[in-house]
Amino acid sequence: MGGRPPAPRVEYIPAPPPPVTVSTPTQSLRTQTELTKATGEQTRLNMETGAQLDRINEEFYTGQDLRRYRARGAEERLLAQTRGQEERLTTGERGRQERLTVGERGAQERLTTGERGRQERLTTQTRGAEERLTTATRGQQERLTVGERGSQTRQTQAQLLAGQERQIGLRGTEERATTRTRGQEQRAGIRESGSEARRTALQQEQFRRYKENRDFQQSRQAYKS
Repeated sequence: MGGRPPAPRVEYIPAPPPPVTVSTPTQSLRTQTELTKATGEQTRLNMETGAQLDRINEEFYTGQDLRRYRARGAEERLLAQTRGQEERLTTGERGRQERLTVGERGAQERLTTGERGRQERLTTQTRGAEERLTTATRGQQERLTVGERGSQTRQTQAQLLAGQERQIGLRGTEERATTRTRGQEQRAGIRESGSEARRTALQQEQFRRYKENRDFQQSRQAYKS
């Protein structure tokens, strides 16, 4: 049912046996023999020539190989020599450049250190000068402040003293005015008291006289009666 077809069967037919050569002493046999000998001689000559050519080729190619190997060795030696020389030159140049770099670095570091020291000294000097100026200015300001404080204190004390003097003067004036007023009032009171006493005494005297006069009149009338 639709499968693969079977592989074809191959049958091998055996080869026929080689022909049997029957030696017959004829003219063609001699010719054939001579031809075979000539062919063999030619083959031997060809083989010798080929061997000789092989030896020549081998010698040539061997010489070529030797020359190539020698040339390669010489080139490799020259390359190794050149490489060594270049490496030595490179190493020397690298060392020289490194020495120059180290020297330049040292010189730059020394210059940098010197410049740093100089800048630090200038900074220290400037700081000292600024501190001295600041101290002097602070002292001057403190002296001005102390002087101003003293001036203000003196002015304040003077104002207080003047105020106290004014208050004392005003108090004395007021006390004197009060004393004068009190004296005036006392004197007025005394005068008023004296006046009242005199009026009272006068009234009493008048009343006494009126009573005496009335009693006299009554006694006189009584006597007349």
